[in-house]
Amino acid sequence: MLIQMKVEGLLFDPRSGMYILLLQQIDGNGTLPIWIGKPEADSIALALGKVITPRPLTHDLVKNVFDALDVKATRIVITEIIENTYYALIHVNDGNREVTIDSRPSDAVAIALRVQVPIFVEEDVLEVRKADELEEWLKNLKPEDFGNIM
Repeated sequence: MLIQMKVEGLLFDPRSGMYILLLQQIDGNGTLPIWIGKPEADSIALALGKVITPRPLTHDLVKNVFDALDVKATRIVITEIIENTYYALIHVNDGNREVTIDSRPSDAVAIALRVQVPIFVEEDVLEVRKADELEEWLKNLKPEDFGNIM
């Protein structure tokens, strides 16, 4: 079953030096934190802030390619987690058929924000994370533990 999510924000984790993309369940209280790199965090932050750059960045380029080819992204789905690595698919439709494109979740979310399509997570991915110590770790954090960037 797919669970619709929204981007709750981006956090900087000073302990790991990485960013955390925090997804929040739309109709519920499930959360999914995904550790991502700085370039991906920057791209997501630009999309969240609706910042237009003078030249297209990579995720803007993907949007432009979709537009030029008259292909519409319909949704992105974070499909699984294997050994702490998340996997995602971008669903696109050309009017005749739908295809899926393998993607890192951070790239898929950056594109979803630009083309304004829903973000979904397979229920199994949330179940894996509920059993993980990560969720407990996040619950015990204090605001001063993070540098919030969005």
